[in-house]
Amino acid sequence: MTPVGSLEIQVTGLRSAKGVLQFCVARHAGDFPDCRKGASGIQRTISAAAPSIRFEGLPQGSYAVAVIHDANGNAKLDTMLGIPKEGFGFSRNPAIRFGPPRFAAAEFSVGGSGTVQQIRMRYML
Repeated sequence: MTPVGSLEIQVTGLRSAKGVLQFCVARHAGDFPDCRKGASGIQRTISAAAPSIRFEGLPQGSYAVAVIHDANGNAKLDTMLGIPKEGFGFSRNPAIRFGPPRFAAAEFSVGGSGTVQQIRMRYML
């Protein structure tokens, strides 16, 4: 049996409690930052009014998390001329240059004890 752990994600810096937070918890670079591209990423959506979520029973190992503050609830990250109009964030809060960070920049380990990641939301517009 594969050892499992838990992950708690706490989101800070939200502009408002409107809309939802969309999470992508990825084990592989191909699933990051958009879980819809791969097969093994975990997607969850929660209310922005309660900005924390817990994942139980995760196989121990490396992960990276991307989160979007979908303020208008249209199930996508709205952009203007390629610049995000809604908030976004990543595990380990890496520096943002052009586009999302690489998996390695957001990567962290989930072990046997509970792992906590605090993700600071960023807004470009």
